[in-house]
Amino acid sequence: MILNWFLLLLTAFIAYVSGSVSTRRVASRYVFKRDLTKLGRGNTWLSNFRRLFGYLGFAKLGLVEIVKDLLPLLIGALLIGFRGRPDIGRIFAGYCLMLGRLWPVFNRFKGGHGCMALILIGLLIEPSVGITAAIGVVLGIWFGKSFTVGAMAGTLVMAIVAVMVVEEQLILIITALICLQMLVRHIPSIRRILRGQEERLSLAEDLSYKFDEKF
Repeated sequence: MILNWFLLLLTAFIAYVSGSVSTRRVASRYVFKRDLTKLGRGNTWLSNFRRLFGYLGFAKLGLVEIVKDLLPLLIGALLIGFRGRPDIGRIFAGYCLMLGRLWPVFNRFKGGHGCMALILIGLLIEPSVGITAAIGVVLGIWFGKSFTVGAMAGTLVMAIVAVMVVEEQLILIITALICLQMLVRHIPSIRRILRGQEERLSLAEDLSYKFDEKF
């Protein structure tokens, strides 16, 4: 019993801290060898990242983000796998990773949209869940001209497909909690959309400055 709790707490710590770490700071310091906070406008927003490192930098940033989010999920599967439940380890790590993404301790609990983490978690639950979540995110952003709409579309699709294909009740419950986190975190943005105050993306111009999330 003590070992079980230790493995759960260790998984939670690793996943939450990983989610809380800024991908842009990791990429700027260890991939591009420059401190993003000391260059350009001195912030870690994607607009500053794009100005400093260009569009090729975005591709590298995406790779860093995938690796950073994927590692704690695999570690969770390994740790809880010692007790014979790697699937529970992955989804539990995903829940804690999303907590870090949405409420990062290193950024005064002001997080991002969590779309990449949502897709990766879905893929590890069941490929069809992750693929349809990704489609929902992309279509939501494209037609809604908003990352909030994309995040909510991906979350809704993920919840629906998970109910259809996931048989393990505990995994389904944790998946529902992950989707609930996404909904709660985006409530301020949803309210701005309903009031017509949310800035919409324009595909005809440089979008990088509009990635600066406002929650």
